[in-house]
Amino acid sequence: MHEIDFSQAKKEGKGFRFPGEFEITALGDASADLPRRVPRILEGEGLHVLHETVSHRASREGKFVSVTVSFRCDNREQYDGAHAALRADPAIRYTL
Repeated sequence: MHEIDFSQAKKEGKGFRFPGEFEITALGDASADLPRRVPRILEGEGLHVLHETVSHRASREGKFVSVTVSFRCDNREQYDGAHAALRADPAIRYTL
């Protein structure tokens, strides 16, 4: 196994670049009103939510819903905080 060299990606400007706009998807219980709840959680973290990007899709059986939303953040800590805040909510199973 060989080590991955990320230096070329950094030179080409690939990967996460801050500040920027990012998309996050949260999957959780359909009964928890996640299309409204997810943006509120992100705003509670001090992030600028792009409300026009909020979309959601129910699972086949309707027990779960995935919510995708874009937001702006200034640094990696805010990005990681967004995931942590959503995962801390008991109605949210995981984030992408």
